Amino acid sequence: MRITVNGEDVGLTSDGDTTLLTALRDELGLVGTRFGCGQGLCGACFVDVDGTVMPSCQTPVWQVEGQAVTTVEGLSQDGEPHPVQRAILDRQAAQCGFCISGIVVRAAALLRDEPDADAARVTEALDRNLCRCGAQRRIIEAVLAVRESR
Repeated sequence: MRITVNGEDVGLTSDGDTTLLTALRDELGLVGTRFGCGQGLCGACFVDVDGTVMPSCQTPVWQVEGQAVTTVEGLSQDGEPHPVQRAILDRQAAQCGFCISGIVVRAAALLRDEPDADAARVTEALDRNLCRCGAQRRIIEAVLAVRESR
């Protein structure tokens, strides 16, 4: 089975029913995507598949065959963090870091698709991402700072 992951064409040996999360972490060594609830509800495992953010813990590999998958690792370019990653780091918006990879993927996709998203829209878009540390306000402010800096 072949997919594109972070711009690189890769062949997977995983069974087609293996979750994308498992293939990313165990077969490709991309451990930035996290296992959270295992039910696609918390957002820790979110990845971007051909422009749609989806839970990799509930997505079988066969479903993404031939498609482009972007993980949190794939957001940086030429060794430079994505603007959302940089803003979260600069503002110390993340606390434990467990949920942040899914949040970053979702926020990057939002700003790609809706560059003028306001605070209400950012809040709504990140609503599916659970942050048990309570850093949501700082994360939203970091995402809005990216929008303002453009």
